[in-house]
Amino acid sequence: MASAPLPLTAAPIRFGTDGWRGILGVDITMERLLPVAAAAARELAFQAPEGLDSRTVVIGYDRRFLAPELAEAIASAVRGAGLDPLLTSTPVPTPACSWAVVQRKTLGALVITASHNPPEWLGLKIKGPFGGSVEGDFTAAVERRLAAGGITVPIAGDLPRFDARGEHLQGLRKKLDLRALTQGLRSMGLNVIVDPMHGSAAGCVQDLLGPEAEGIVTEIRSRRDPLFGGCPPEPLAPHLEQLIAAVQDSTQAGQPAVGLVFDGDGDRIAAVDENGCFCSTQQLMPLLIDHLARSRKLPGTVVKTVSGSDLMRLVAEDLGRTVLELPVGFKYIAAEMLSGEVLIGGEESGGVGFGMHLPERDALFAAMLVLEALVEGGKPLGKRLDALRDRCGGASHYDRLDLRLPDMASRRRLETLLGEQPPQTVAGVAVQEVITTDGVKLRLGPSHWLMLRFSGTEPLLRLYCEAPDAEQVAEVLAWARSFAEAA
Repeated sequence: MASAPLPLTAAPIRFGTDGWRGILGVDITMERLLPVAAAAARELAFQAPEGLDSRTVVIGYDRRFLAPELAEAIASAVRGAGLDPLLTSTPVPTPACSWAVVQRKTLGALVITASHNPPEWLGLKIKGPFGGSVEGDFTAAVERRLAAGGITVPIAGDLPRFDARGEHLQGLRKKLDLRALTQGLRSMGLNVIVDPMHGSAAGCVQDLLGPEAEGIVTEIRSRRDPLFGGCPPEPLAPHLEQLIAAVQDSTQAGQPAVGLVFDGDGDRIAAVDENGCFCSTQQLMPLLIDHLARSRKLPGTVVKTVSGSDLMRLVAEDLGRTVLELPVGFKYIAAEMLSGEVLIGGEESGGVGFGMHLPERDALFAAMLVLEALVEGGKPLGKRLDALRDRCGGASHYDRLDLRLPDMASRRRLETLLGEQPPQTVAGVAVQEVITTDGVKLRLGPSHWLMLRFSGTEPLLRLYCEAPDAEQVAEVLAWARSFAEAA
């Protein structure tokens, strides 16, 4: 897969929706990373809640090139800031660091990861003492610290390490009936094929389920590969040919299968049903809503982002649950989890969190609940989703297109046009409602909509569409592309 040309000059240090990321060796260098880590650690200490007397900052890392070495380096920067670093003993899924923060009552965590970005990227995520990503006001304060200058001298020394991965798995075991789950999977004859995309969630499903799952769970692409097989470790259909083929082969051989896939740092999930069809969280969220509200009878509101499928709302309302629709970004969902009772919250890009767990995306926990839902329903994933749509209605076709604009001036022109004169028709269909929660969402009918949303910092336009059939999705996205390019 051909890569875009790499930039030769570093971009300014700016935090996005979940951390600071950039090209390793250009944006992310030791010289730039150490002050960022020190500033972040100092801000964690400064904003520590009253009564939290810890001086510890958890340090984690994924499987990317130089991630272990850079994790050790930022630990020395944390010590130089007068705080106590605690380093994970192995690469870990990012949610394991969040779990450790809550269980150990630390100031927070710094995680060396670029999540789902391409192999040449690396970055830093900051987790607060509540076990989720810090918000924009926190990262703005870190940026102000960096702008103010000053020097923090790293202090080398022996680093205490701990088994964050094992602690996370043990915590999940207490929330799940794994014996009943594995027995149910065996009774169904369902083969579970896991694809960690060479990332830090490798081996976690098998280790969590234990020896009882022998012969049920198989894993592909589990070895460490900092190049991730040549594609971004993002759970999208174009990156999952091997998983889709493995699931289809198993089903055709007489053993229905489900594929579970995690991104590079284990906080995003997607699946492949028994027919080889890709299932994003647009399909998994309705399944999980149904399972948690109907079968488990857990309390709470359903929280979705504005780009989420209408099927989420339809299933939730069928079960008498209130639905909140928020801007795109898990930080908005996490804030709702911290302030109210939430059953489940999720976004279309793969992040799902649960009110009875953490205010954080945890793909491994989500995967276990997906399997639990399949066992409870007694049907493989595709048939289970078909039954949900038959019961609640809703479209089954969705796609997203990322369109790079020529420059920021083009972006500003298009933003102005959408704000002042949003389209009245889309591909010949009248617009029924204009929603501006995040970007511009144009509702065209029941479970039929187009959303146009800009990236936070780039001349990049994201186009989202849900429609009753695939042809309408393709037609609407083609119309949206032409509209944006002509603006």
